[in-house]
Order: sequence, then structure tokens, then C-alpha cells
Amino acid sequence: MAQGQQRNQVLIPQAAQALDRFKYEVASEVAATSNDPQAQLLQQWYNGQTGGYGGDIPSRIWGAVGGHMVRRMIAAAEQSLIGQATQGVQQSFRQAIGQQFAQTQQLQPRDV
Repeated sequence: MAQGQQRNQVLIPQAAQALDRFKYEVASEVAATSNDPQAQLLQQWYNGQTGGYGGDIPSRIWGAVGGHMVRRMIAAAEQSLIGQATQGVQQSFRQAIGQQFAQTQQLQPRDV
């Protein structure tokens, strides 16, 4: 990765390498699927033909990479929230069923 002005600070340092790999992955997808001839510069950058320098790539192309990254991160967060909500509903359902079962057990006469 080119070392220019890096003002962005990674909030979780352990995630820096994963974010960098994620950027390369998304850049590869954008370069492969774009009909834009300037995206070929992105493909060259991804293939290491630019020596890590991405200054020749228009900001519009880098913006597309960032936009795709954000979309995928939001989708992952939504999936996580859905999973959490589903677990919460299941737990509430189990508790309600358990309470209802306990109440019916107390109300039934027992044959001894």
C-alpha cells in the first residue's frame, strides 16, 4: 500500500490487516466488473504493476471501491443484527413456552 498522507486512524489496530485485504478484494471486484477504461488502472494497481502507487487512479474509481466496501460492511452489520434479533425472539419464545408449560403443570390435577 502506498504511504502518502494517512490521516485515517484505524479504531481497532488488530483490524488493519483485515481492512487492507478487504480493500484489495473489493478493488479487484470493481476492476473486474467495471466497464470504465480507467478501471484498468485499478486492475494494474491490484496486480502490483504500479509498485503500490495508486495516485494515477481517479478519485471516482477509488470512491467506487470505498462505496462497495461500505455497502458490504452495512450488509454484514445487518446480517449480524438479524441474527441477534432472531436469537432474542427465540429466547423470549422459549421463556414464554416454559412459563406456560409450568403454569399448565401446576393447574392439572395429579393422579396419585
